Parts: sequence; structure tokens; C-alpha cells
Amino acid sequence: MDDSWDTHRMNERGKMVSSDSAYMSSTEDGQMPTAITYPYNEELTHKTILVGDSGVGKTSLLVQFDQGKFIAGSFTSTVGIGFTNKVVDVDNLKVKLQIWDTAGQERFRSVTHAYYRDAQALLLLYDITSKPSFDNIRAWLTEIHEHAQKDVVIMLLGNKSDMAAERVVKTEDGEKLAKEYGVPFMETSAKTGVNVDLAFQAIGKELKHRATQQPNEPKFQIHDYIESQKHKTGCCGP
Repeated sequence: MDDSWDTHRMNERGKMVSSDSAYMSSTEDGQMPTAITYPYNEELTHKTILVGDSGVGKTSLLVQFDQGKFIAGSFTSTVGIGFTNKVVDVDNLKVKLQIWDTAGQERFRSVTHAYYRDAQALLLLYDITSKPSFDNIRAWLTEIHEHAQKDVVIMLLGNKSDMAAERVVKTEDGEKLAKEYGVPFMETSAKTGVNVDLAFQAIGKELKHRATQQPNEPKFQIHDYIESQKHKTGCCGP
């Protein structure tokens, strides 16, 4: 997959500031590296937001998706909000995902709310080793439904599936909750990369089909796509 970086940070008051981050470093002279650009249809630029409690692995998931690696112990809690651009190839068409990494702490919640309004997709994460992070999913969904567009794409991700020995949230519990809210679900591992690409690829396909679907073309079924790809690749989780 091709990609281009454009990372910024929001300060606590919601003002855009550039800074070094755990997943993006400036050059030695303090300037951001020149972004590599790729041809894409402007109409297929989509805003995707990662949300969930602090510590569930949102930043690590983003780094795994963009760089294909896990950087152990290098991340502190995201301050405010930051973003990066990632271009994915969907059916031979480039789709640009502008992916926002949000802070999970309560004190930044009002800043996060402002970014829900024009988001096309939301990846909602919990940590399978943290029952509170799972219990809080309903509250997150309530916030999303209050502040996001009605047709926003929502996907529920149970992260840290590699930590099977410390699991406290069953896969079936995640599946049941996702079914209750009518959203697709999968377990991911930011450490091993399990299902990380699939999650973003599914989002990209859904958004691409929404933007280009013809009147007589069947609607893209994101649930069916995810299930077919999990069975095809054998990447069903831990």
C-alpha cells in the first residue's frame, strides 16, 4: 500500500499545532519531512477516527497499519488529537483515508466530539484484557450517535488479541454487542498485525462503494466482506 504522512497535533484548547509524536518525527532542522503525494480522487478522501478508552492501543494500531510494525513501550497517551493520511488501494482505485487518532481521557472528550461531525468512519476500540474498556463501549456509542452523522460507518474492534493469557472479554461478548448495535466486529492485534489491514481495507471499501455506487449496483455488505476475508486468510483472531 502507498502512503503519505501529514501528522499534526491538537493542544488541550483544540488549537492545531505541529509537533513530534510517538509515530511521526520531525527532521533534524525541526521541519516536517516533505509528504509524498499520490494521485487520487478528491471525492474519495475520507475522514476516519479512532476512538475508545485511553490505553486500548489506538496509536499502536495506527502505526501498525501505516508502518507494518509494533514499537513496544514507546507511546505515551495521545494528547488531544492528531492525524495521518494513508492511501489504500480499493479495487484498483486509490482511496485516501485521513485517520485521526484521538485521546481517550475524559478531559479531551469535548475536543474529540468536534471531530465526530464530519467523520465518514469511526473505529471504536476496546482492550480484550480490560473489562472497563469494554463496559465503556456503550457510552462511546451513545456519544457517537449524539455527535456523528447518522450514516457514519462504525466498526467495533477488540484490540490486543495477542494477549490471550490475559483475556477478560470473550470474543462472543464483542460479537454480541456489535450485533446489538448493528456494526461489524473483529478482534485485532496492533502487536502482531492480525486483522489490522483488514479493518481499514473494509472501511475503505465501504466508503469507496458509497462514493461510486451506481443506482443498479448492489450495495456493498461490509459484514459479509469481513467474514469472507477472515475465513480466506485465517486471520480470525487469537
